[in-house]
Amino acid sequence: MNNTCILWADDEIELLKPHIIFLTNKGYTVDKVTSGNDAIEACKNKHYDIIFLDENMPGISGLEALTPIKSLLPDVPVVMITKSEEEHIMEDAIGSKIADYLIKPVNSNQILLSIKKLLDNKRLVSEKTAQTYQQEFRHIGMELNEVSDYTSWVNLYKKLVYWELELAASNDTGMDEILMMQKTEANREWTKFIKKNFTNFLRKPDLNTPVMSHNAIKNKVLPELKSDVPVFLILLDNFRYDQWKVIQSQLNEHFRLTTDDNYLTILPTTTHYARNAFFSGMLPSEIAKSYPKLWVDEEEDEGKNLHEEELLGIQLNRLGYKEKFSYTKITNFDNGKRLVDDIPNMFNNKFNVIVYNFVDMLSHARTEMNVMKELAEDEAAYRSITASWFEHSPLFDALKRIAGKKAKIIITTDHGSIRVKNAVKIVGDRSTSTNLRYKHGKNLNYNESELFTIKDPAEAFLPKPNVSSRYVFATGNDFMAYPNNYNYHVNMYTNSFQHGGISLEEMIVPFVVLETKE
Repeated sequence: MNNTCILWADDEIELLKPHIIFLTNKGYTVDKVTSGNDAIEACKNKHYDIIFLDENMPGISGLEALTPIKSLLPDVPVVMITKSEEEHIMEDAIGSKIADYLIKPVNSNQILLSIKKLLDNKRLVSEKTAQTYQQEFRHIGMELNEVSDYTSWVNLYKKLVYWELELAASNDTGMDEILMMQKTEANREWTKFIKKNFTNFLRKPDLNTPVMSHNAIKNKVLPELKSDVPVFLILLDNFRYDQWKVIQSQLNEHFRLTTDDNYLTILPTTTHYARNAFFSGMLPSEIAKSYPKLWVDEEEDEGKNLHEEELLGIQLNRLGYKEKFSYTKITNFDNGKRLVDDIPNMFNNKFNVIVYNFVDMLSHARTEMNVMKELAEDEAAYRSITASWFEHSPLFDALKRIAGKKAKIIITTDHGSIRVKNAVKIVGDRSTSTNLRYKHGKNLNYNESELFTIKDPAEAFLPKPNVSSRYVFATGNDFMAYPNNYNYHVNMYTNSFQHGGISLEEMIVPFVVLETKE
């Protein structure tokens, strides 16, 4: 049964009787009034689902009645109907936030289409999205059985993200749950791919080896520096591909997207390892060996990313890049506001690097885990917070300021994150690292089937503090917990966003190039 109630205001309402009979036969209830004043009074006494408002009525016009009607029923869509095609009337109506605009004479199917578009649009889109994903589900499953190289994995991951965003927008929870199961299966297969290929990517690179953290600047950034406009590299920490997709629409007004690419992070997927590799152009053990003063071991209290600018300078010099560059790290809101003011001066440099601690800026909470668990109970909420934060952030203000001149923007990250759900047990001594998604130490006990082990750190170009040191990585949505406080860890960290391990979300990260439209 259709419970939709329509208010139709028109001084020639009797001439519209065929349309009203048509709608009544479709199950709609239609209340009729003949003036703007009557429409306002009707809205004071009853809630309507949709209102049709004639623009040209004696007394108060439709446009004049619109404001008081919207103050009474702000969320109810109003369709303006008029005989006039004058542009200024259309602009006035659209500026007054009408939901649709019809030119007389209207026919019944036009009216029905407008009603369905405004009232049933979400339901129809949701049903169509779910139906299309059901058809796509089988194809994705087949691709999972056949994917064998990095490029295919990127295409599959982007497809999964696309459907995740589409289903989240449609609010179809049934299909959403099925997609999450398919993502879990994809991460199981991705883990097999990484176990088989990761050390070969590092030790025996070939034409099929993906660009990774340690050669991203050489292979992806350096070619962009050959342009004749200033280049701004924005590195947002802990930033996933799906988060990029939700802020992309906000940037489309100011920038033209020229590259929507990616690169593969090294392991562990943490700032200490991946970001230092990105800026130095070297792998962790190479940094520790060549520049021991610029590499800080995990057991030391010193900050692990205090030498990024120096490492970047060394890499650029090694690559033969001699132009002036700037490096700015944003760690709090005040830094962000100063960045906006500094943008004009940065145009004096050919290359500007801005590291933006996105998670720190998202909240002033002490740990990333607390931020995400408090504010984002699932991926959709995480993306929503990302979009809201970005819209009101100094970073967006800075980017809009850059948009006023000719420039190129690169947006990327050091690693992503994944929402963890399942705890696996591990035992280690006091020297064992504390990260929940990876650990290294010399006395580790665990079930080898549950974790990925690199027994010889040298194979993955990782530092080896002790002869018996090894690295272990959580996969998929697992995290590691100690048996003696297992329940505490489960309650504390389940459904939090973590990084350091092996997953599509952590390892395939965005590398986006934008150009200003000016």
